[in-house]
Amino acid sequence: PKASVSKLSNGMRVASEPFPGDSVTVGVWVDTGSRYETEENNGVAHFLEHMFFKGTKNRTQSQLEMEIENMGGHLNAYTSREQTVFFARVFKKDTGKALEILSDILQNSNFDQDYIDREKSTILREMQEVEGQVEEVVFDRLHETAFRGTSLGRTILGPTENINAMNREMIKDYVDTHYTAPRMVVVGAGAIDHNELVKLADTHFGNVPAESKKPVTLEPAVYTGSEIRMRYDDMQEAHIAYALPIGGWTDPDTFPFLVMQHMIGNWEEQVPGGQFSRVPIVQKSAKLRMAKKLSAFCTQYSDVGLFGIYAVGEAQALDDLMYNVQGTITEFSYEVDETLLEQAKKTLIISTLGLADGSTQVCEELGRQMLCYGRRMHPLETVARIQAVDAAAIKAAAGKYLYDQCHAMAAIGPTHEIKDYVQMRRGTYRLDC
Repeated sequence: PKASVSKLSNGMRVASEPFPGDSVTVGVWVDTGSRYETEENNGVAHFLEHMFFKGTKNRTQSQLEMEIENMGGHLNAYTSREQTVFFARVFKKDTGKALEILSDILQNSNFDQDYIDREKSTILREMQEVEGQVEEVVFDRLHETAFRGTSLGRTILGPTENINAMNREMIKDYVDTHYTAPRMVVVGAGAIDHNELVKLADTHFGNVPAESKKPVTLEPAVYTGSEIRMRYDDMQEAHIAYALPIGGWTDPDTFPFLVMQHMIGNWEEQVPGGQFSRVPIVQKSAKLRMAKKLSAFCTQYSDVGLFGIYAVGEAQALDDLMYNVQGTITEFSYEVDETLLEQAKKTLIISTLGLADGSTQVCEELGRQMLCYGRRMHPLETVARIQAVDAAAIKAAAGKYLYDQCHAMAAIGPTHEIKDYVQMRRGTYRLDC
């Protein structure tokens, strides 16, 4: 099915895509996140997400929860570095009600200082939970070192001192600056009529201001090859994220890197069969206990991205592990396993088509693409772009972004076996060619 896109008089876009069934997912995708914060208000985007559910001029928090529950619906939200999302999954007959609730929380929230003060403890507890998840922390540290000194290097939750200092004026100022119609997309997927959605959006969001009270500034993401090591010798394993800079979502080499990500894939030691893998680093890890976990990642933003490998290993194996991590990425500039390439393309295609399975998945992908690309990329177009990736495209992308480049690395745990930065820098190219 083809997505439909319209624009309201205030500049807000409305996008929808039909999907079989009786349920509908409607939401609002906002082109803002922690990257649009300053050092002083870092954390306000995520804090605001919490405050939107604490009651409005028309509903108390309990009334809001009761209405969603009585509809048998599901209301959710999340904040990332560049996007903030609010969506509800309901039955078809409740589409209008769900959109009215979303408009109410986004336009009429109270932001009462008492609720703000109470929510601080909740967010600080959430911060403690995140800090207890080493994988989450290591990726925050990776962003911190790769984009040091810029907004993309800051965390989504923000520092403790900012949370404690949060007040109504900071939150209201952020809303007035970033929650404007041209930066918002109303998205619907499922048993929905596009014209009906446009009318509902115009009714409930037609009064959203078209211009911000203050100019919105997007701080450039300046990449810095560097590292952060947090050495804890009492930890049994080291968690390492190793990455190199790539282009953003609209970069022509996006699909070659997505294919490369799937060529490396994911592996954990409890998963059987690793010793028979075509991926050399997985095979060696399974046979020699070099790593306990391996996971390739391709994290992209509007203008920049990070491609690399997250690895978990014991202290005595880290020298060999990092040698093979670097070798795996560097190899793309020299040789491409054609069989592995075709397997990865099939895996990526199946994963892509899986995003079209269910109204919520379709809605999320449609909303993300509207903010990233300004349009809906049809699944068939996505499949065609994946199928077009060949060995030459892989080598060209790797040669441009991965070959002989300064890396970024974050490591937590018993890291003493890892070579220093200058020695590791030599692992981004080969001398035997």
